[in-house]
Amino acid sequence: MSTTHIARPAAGLPRPYHFPEFLRRRIAGGLDVITAPVRKLPLVSVVALVDAGAMRDPAGREGLAVLTAKMLLEGTRERDGAALADAFERLGATVDVSAGWDAAALHLTVLRGNADAAMRLLSEVVRDPGFRERDLARLKAERVAQRMQMRTEPRELADESFERFLYDSTSRYARPDAGSARTVNALTHDDVLNFYHAHYVPARTTLIIVGDLDHEAGATMAEETFGGWAGSPGAPSAAPTRAAAPERRVQIVAKTDAPQSELRIGHVGVPRSHPDHFPLVVMNAVLGGLFTSRINLNLRERHGYAYGARSAFEWRRGMGPFVVSTAVESGVTADATREVVAEIEAFRKAPITDEELSLATSYLEGIFPIRYETTAAIASALTALVTYDLPADYFDTYRRKIAAVSSGDVLRVANEHLHPEQLLILAVGDPAVIEAPLARLKLGTIAVAPAEEIEPGT
Repeated sequence: MSTTHIARPAAGLPRPYHFPEFLRRRIAGGLDVITAPVRKLPLVSVVALVDAGAMRDPAGREGLAVLTAKMLLEGTRERDGAALADAFERLGATVDVSAGWDAAALHLTVLRGNADAAMRLLSEVVRDPGFRERDLARLKAERVAQRMQMRTEPRELADESFERFLYDSTSRYARPDAGSARTVNALTHDDVLNFYHAHYVPARTTLIIVGDLDHEAGATMAEETFGGWAGSPGAPSAAPTRAAAPERRVQIVAKTDAPQSELRIGHVGVPRSHPDHFPLVVMNAVLGGLFTSRINLNLRERHGYAYGARSAFEWRRGMGPFVVSTAVESGVTADATREVVAEIEAFRKAPITDEELSLATSYLEGIFPIRYETTAAIASALTALVTYDLPADYFDTYRRKIAAVSSGDVLRVANEHLHPEQLLILAVGDPAVIEAPLARLKLGTIAVAPAEEIEPGT
């Protein structure tokens, strides 16, 4: 029986793409407002973006930024949490809050007809929070419970332990963004109030309005709901972001009941503002960012060590980590480690192939417009523009800049920004199974820390 092979059709030229037009202005009080008309559906998405991320936490008060952000939706002085949730629900609005390393954000999406009322409610949340003691106590207890649960989850334990051991103890990145059990338990009602008054002020806030309204209507809505808001920012906190050690080393987090190992291999990376950002994006795609990347094909397809493996630069204002992440059966922990290190070392020795370059850039160019099909996604994209101070034409020039990356660019940034001699190799697993094989690789000094005694961030 013969089999007919049908040739795969060639990819067509990418369609032109233009990010929605947006306009930035500053209203009375110092609040920045960005409006972006998107008329496809009768929806409006709003983000109140505040420069109040975890990097603003005072020393010894880690977790304060995240806790303060979560407290916002627990109620205002006029309404408790249940009444606030009911008010948003009656408007058909979805609302949530998030806080990361660099910013806190309230996200709102609502039908255009209810946008004015929803904006008034959002303004009440941002400008007049209730900060009730009972809500603070509950959120603190929830965070402590999460910390206890984290110790039983090898994946989460590996993620947080990697940064704890990667960064110098003076670095904020060495402690989890939402704080440890110790630091969260120490937070007080006055801490929350002081942090709020220092950072939730117009000068550190950007209001992003995207959807079925023009620029003037958006600006008017912002003026009517946030106009007259006042406040002076406090002094920002600052902490260095440097590696704990300059040499390669192996850290085992002992979890004797683990049938497999969680591996994290990497080093301190570069800030989001680095001029090599686009070549680094392409480089990472080829190394470990795509399913067809070298590391994934090695560990999954060639050796069958893992279901999947990936690498990533964690983009932050500061020098976030570059890390390879995977989970493997305990008996092949050392083998998988050897292969990852070898791939990183080999990547710096020769240019990538034309096929690898084309696959990576085509994927990155093609997937880019799909990310911004909803008002909420467009608003979130604009939060990145503000948070990382990206140029106004960033979205319209993204695909062109990706396409302009050459194999020579990739080789250059691999040599400048991949540091195999500085790798932290962290494995969460059973030392009785993995320690001796890892030692035989002679990748660096080996240390073992019991998982039961680790509370990352203490």
